[in-house]
Amino acid sequence: MLTTADIIARRVPLCVGLGGGVNSTALLVELHLRNIRPDLIAFADTLGEKPETYAHLTELDAWLSRVGFPHITRLLKASPRTGDVSLEAECLRRETLPSRAFGMSGCAQRWKIEPQEKHLNNWAPARAAWAAGLRPIKALGFDGGETRRATIHEDAKVIYWYPLIEWDLDRAACVAAIESAGMRAPGKSSCFYCPSMRKSEVLELAREKPDLFARALAIEDRALISERHDLRTIKGLGRHWSWRELVTSADTSAYPEQPVESCTVCSDESE
Repeated sequence: MLTTADIIARRVPLCVGLGGGVNSTALLVELHLRNIRPDLIAFADTLGEKPETYAHLTELDAWLSRVGFPHITRLLKASPRTGDVSLEAECLRRETLPSRAFGMSGCAQRWKIEPQEKHLNNWAPARAAWAAGLRPIKALGFDGGETRRATIHEDAKVIYWYPLIEWDLDRAACVAAIESAGMRAPGKSSCFYCPSMRKSEVLELAREKPDLFARALAIEDRALISERHDLRTIKGLGRHWSWRELVTSADTSAYPEQPVESCTVCSDESE
């Protein structure tokens, strides 16, 4: 397993996979404190993040500039054949729900992982490393309480590093690091229509961002009335229940607090 000493002695490029939440932001702050400069900071954008996440990315980018780190590289999934510019557009066109509603992570694979892999494949420093028989290092922001997630240490193209786990920085320590750098700790990063959202988060979205909630309902409604897919076992974006029914129900206690398991790909915070 890679250690900080290995990173300091490295001869290969270091890239950071930015989720946009607390953990990956704290990772960047801690790298700066340890005089370790990444060569790439990549954020895959589904174009469906909450406004608070986009505001945080703007604040973070300004901080990166002040400390001499690279700016955030925002990556989009290109779908030239279908014309889908976002995961939301894909769901509406296909008249279906994000795959997380079916207990899978295909939405994250296509819209979060693949754009980063494609960019890395064409990134000059990575190609130079591969030509020399070496592999770039990718740092991921799993905090000290998430050792269960740090299961992959290398593949054919990169070597993974989990610095927050090595440094034993838990959630509270990550928040403290961000605030010490003069930034506000961000909220949870996820699509505003993510099936992994809790009941309380769905109700908050409906109450505080009715425009985004209406767009989420458009995805749910179109999927449920479509005859293109068999959704008899799926009740809505909550998998076992409908977001529309939750918000219009007089008794929200009848709905489970955690509708779908958190996505281990998109999640950038401890649950």
